[in-house]
Amino acid sequence: MLHLHTLWFVLIAVLWVGFFVLEGFDFGVGMLHMVLGRDEQERELIVSTIGPWWDGNEVWLIVAGAGTFAAFPDWYATMFSALYLPLLIVLIALMARGVAIEYTTKRTDPAWRRRWRWALTIGSAIVPLLLGVGLGDLLNGLPIDSQHEYTGNFADLLTPYGLWTGVTVLGLCVLHGATFIKLRTTGAVRARAERFAPRAGWGAVALVAGFVVLALIAVVAATLLSSGEHDGWAFAASAVAIAATVGSIFIDLYPNVMVSSTSAAYNLTVSNAASGGYALKVMTIVAAVFLPLVLLYQGWSFHVFHGRLQGPASGEPEGGTAGAPEPAGGLAG
Repeated sequence: MLHLHTLWFVLIAVLWVGFFVLEGFDFGVGMLHMVLGRDEQERELIVSTIGPWWDGNEVWLIVAGAGTFAAFPDWYATMFSALYLPLLIVLIALMARGVAIEYTTKRTDPAWRRRWRWALTIGSAIVPLLLGVGLGDLLNGLPIDSQHEYTGNFADLLTPYGLWTGVTVLGLCVLHGATFIKLRTTGAVRARAERFAPRAGWGAVALVAGFVVLALIAVVAATLLSSGEHDGWAFAASAVAIAATVGSIFIDLYPNVMVSSTSAAYNLTVSNAASGGYALKVMTIVAAVFLPLVLLYQGWSFHVFHGRLQGPASGEPEGGTAGAPEPAGGLAG
């Protein structure tokens, strides 16, 4: 029989996987828009590819945090205490990239735009890196005492496995973003994404090799498919690679939710960190009603905005003319 606390562990894992699959390409686009865009017009075209979705995709992270708070309050308290500074930096980075997406095109001043472009690039790299480090630390283990209180300092968060997980998630987001840009653009921008994606892919292969076989197969497939005309399959494969990598962390973590490096007896588990039965029942009913609605809405939005954005033709000079794309903020409504 599936216990409710186990069900909620699975749901929270699904929320984290969904966040990285959906927001992962947003992060990748943010990191790559200055690499693949040669001028302001092309950079805004690239950012506009995520215009309809970037803010909605962040909801998955919020719901994952809220679900943890409600279903596993002890896990939430210990994890947020241990990761307080990294999560604060993540929050600042999320705000910076959101403001950058909305405000970069509000002025034509080159210095203004350059500052916000860098804010988007750096913010998009910081979030998956630090969240990946945090997820890796949950499995690797942190100094937690018998009262489930974190007893370490910031240096204790920088475990080799945590850092490797963070860099792996970062690399997968770069690949995911490259395949998304290739899927959503035409002309010179798409051609550059096609040349860049295999390089990002082989780097991701090296990083993901220590995780699960499915993730390794998927990232190899995404790398090979990204150099051809199979844009949709390449993007799907990179999504599977991220899902398998993040999912493997939670599979290996269960039945724990946080591992104590002090003593295995101090581990937080799905049973000793969970809320009461009544709270879990109410939450399950709410999730059963609203989660399908959220999935239907997101599926509908991807269907509506599935078309490519037109960029300069492949043979056109780097500074060539093309219809200016609608600013990303304008698409997000």
